Amino acid sequence: MQMETRMTNHSQTIQNQFDPQAQAYLLSTVHAAGEDLARAAAIVAAAIPCETGKLLDVGCGAGHLSFAVSPHLSRVVAADPSPGMLDAVRQGADDRGQTIEAVRASAGDLPFDEGAFCVVASRYSAHHWLGLEAAMREMRRVVKTGGYLLMIDVLGDEDDLVNTHLQTMELLRDRSHIRNLKASQWRALIGASGFQLVEEAAYRLPLEFSSWVGRMRTSPQRIGMIRTLEDEAPAEVREALKISADGSFELQTGLFWARAV
Repeated sequence: MQMETRMTNHSQTIQNQFDPQAQAYLLSTVHAAGEDLARAAAIVAAAIPCETGKLLDVGCGAGHLSFAVSPHLSRVVAADPSPGMLDAVRQGADDRGQTIEAVRASAGDLPFDEGAFCVVASRYSAHHWLGLEAAMREMRRVVKTGGYLLMIDVLGDEDDLVNTHLQTMELLRDRSHIRNLKASQWRALIGASGFQLVEEAAYRLPLEFSSWVGRMRTSPQRIGMIRTLEDEAPAEVREALKISADGSFELQTGLFWARAV
């Protein structure tokens, strides 16, 4: 008897991965805090007039970027393809006494007029996007000329050996992972998408292994593969990623603030 294999496309994979875990991401300390989040709020507050400022958070997840910038703006729209994540945004906004519009939309097809926002932003999401270049063009379309792009994401390593191990670990943990871009690739993409880079910063992000895989409900088989990859990694990879005995390690994240030209 031939075994039947059920196929899902990337959009379905994202929804299947993240819908059941929305509460875990809402409560995740990794996502709810960080130097990058504090810097993002400070940049937006300094650059955008509160009375007229409108920001779109693309791939908002559980909404932590939206929560951080909302006190400094007149309108924040949080967009994500996952209904579960949007419910988490609404809950988090209510808990904080904030007004945030939650809209179901993917990064490559934003249901907003040209130049509708002062800032387009995203945090810890772009490495899931299929068609990243097209999504960046959409973000440029919906932000006004002279407005801003705020992009925060996990970075790929500039060293190819380290990067190969990192990307493999990410994919084994999360089937919706596509690619962590290197900082050099982000600079090129931002420039090619109609933005001029104004500020860039990098941060170290320690990840405790059991909670990292737990947030994504990674299977025991895949967890074993990740641990084998870590244990057998060359010394330079283990050093670069700061891999510890329990599997915990460190990522680098990047923040990019750019002007729409």
